[in-house]
Amino acid sequence: MKVIKDIQLTGAGGRPFLLDVYFEMDGRAKPVVLFAHGFKGFKDWGIWDLAAREFAANGFVFIKFNFSHNGTTLAQPQDFADLEAFGRNNYSKELADLEVVMQWLHSGRNELPAKEASLEHIYLIGHSRGGATCAIKAARDSRVKGLVTWAAVSSLAYAWQDKKLMEDWERRGVYHVINGRTGQHMPIYYQMYRDFMAQREAFDVEQAIRNLGKPLMIIHGSDDPSVPVEAARQLHGWNAGSVLHLIEGGNHVFGGSHPYEGKKLPEHAQELVVASIGFLKGLAVSPGNT
Repeated sequence: MKVIKDIQLTGAGGRPFLLDVYFEMDGRAKPVVLFAHGFKGFKDWGIWDLAAREFAANGFVFIKFNFSHNGTTLAQPQDFADLEAFGRNNYSKELADLEVVMQWLHSGRNELPAKEASLEHIYLIGHSRGGATCAIKAARDSRVKGLVTWAAVSSLAYAWQDKKLMEDWERRGVYHVINGRTGQHMPIYYQMYRDFMAQREAFDVEQAIRNLGKPLMIIHGSDDPSVPVEAARQLHGWNAGSVLHLIEGGNHVFGGSHPYEGKKLPEHAQELVVASIGFLKGLAVSPGNT
């Protein structure tokens, strides 16, 4: 298996970020999966490497990357070493980064030989907030042929329902979220809300899902404490052609953790990956996608 780690691209605001590619170098054009991490996530988190290897072993090119403003740096891609960048993140920047990855994929750069990737079969997978970001991108971009969400939120305004929080946020210009794993107080500047409100129609996840017009699989753990399973049922309800796969007993990260020392995926993550691969393989060989 060919694994190319830490390819450097330039994302939103000129900020660099890193990208990984996994594939079997067999000279055949393989369908491509682009994976987007979620809030307080990063490409090298926990089980994502093992998941990437499973996809590659099953005939896909799997690409995972760090959003440019996720708080990691080139030197410390697994640490939130730049909290100022984290605080300056917003949905426009994440979508811009996803477009940069798409452009890199189509650029013919030799990190990924052109003969190894089928650009007619590009699929997005997004975890948690990344699932919503991918839904918006997939609805806009004809190059994307299918979407799989993993524990996705059903709205990008999910955290902004508390009136007092919103008033305090506007007054102070920042609020902080605690990273339960690292203990860091991570800032989110009010610019994120302004960015959302300026483009709230474009960032409407419901409309993106309703208007998707391409295959969709929604996977969610039944015991997700971070994004309740009702979010998955909402997404499914908005798209009659979607496939809903609930993992009984699954949590938000499907049994994964960071760091993850296991050599195999946890049971729920294995179910997640097998279901996703089965769904996407069906799309890649269907008459409409050849």
